[in-house]
Amino acid sequence: MISIVIIEDDPMVLEVNRQFAERVPGFRVTGEAMTAHEGISLVQSLRPELVLLDIFLPDQDGIKLLKQIRQLELPTDVVMLTAARDAERIQEGFRYGVVDYLIKPFRFERFREALEKVKRQQIRISGTETLSQEELDQLRGSSGFADASTMLPKGLNEWTLAQIAAYLQERPQAESAEEVAEGTGLARVTVRRYLEYLVRSGQVELQVQYGSIGRPVNRYRWR
Repeated sequence: MISIVIIEDDPMVLEVNRQFAERVPGFRVTGEAMTAHEGISLVQSLRPELVLLDIFLPDQDGIKLLKQIRQLELPTDVVMLTAARDAERIQEGFRYGVVDYLIKPFRFERFREALEKVKRQQIRISGTETLSQEELDQLRGSSGFADASTMLPKGLNEWTLAQIAAYLQERPQAESAEEVAEGTGLARVTVRRYLEYLVRSGQVELQVQYGSIGRPVNRYRWR
């Protein structure tokens, strides 16, 4: 069983995250905290294998807490579960080694994918002393946007791809490039390049909407 500590300041969201985690086989919640101070104390004492971490905490930014976990060299994986969707925070999260980044509100299926990725990595790595390049590449790939970011074309970067993919995963309907640009705060020309790549890689479905007047509109939906 992989032990989990959840750090989330909203009691209702904390309860939902706990229920989600308990629905995924192989995981158990061993601690819950509503502040960064309580959270770091729990992580130090319980030594969980996974931390589910929010960014908006009442006493400290969750990214700062993530940095603290890394500075203390605590042996835990971290998955961010947060409403923060700005590119700078997403980039910092990946720089400090988060396994996955889920933007609220997210579906249980997406949550389960993140936990199963952690489980695959921990089981595979703990069972061997060395890894080949092929095995490492298989571990790095996962469901969600990480699949598409394993080998990016020149000019594309992983954290921008992550931001666009995470946004699309939470949209119930297909959206145009302009709508995605507005929702992510990115330039339209940038968004179009990433959307084209996601379509080519099979992560996103392209839907062409024809109107009575004017050119057809390309709309994009996460598969």
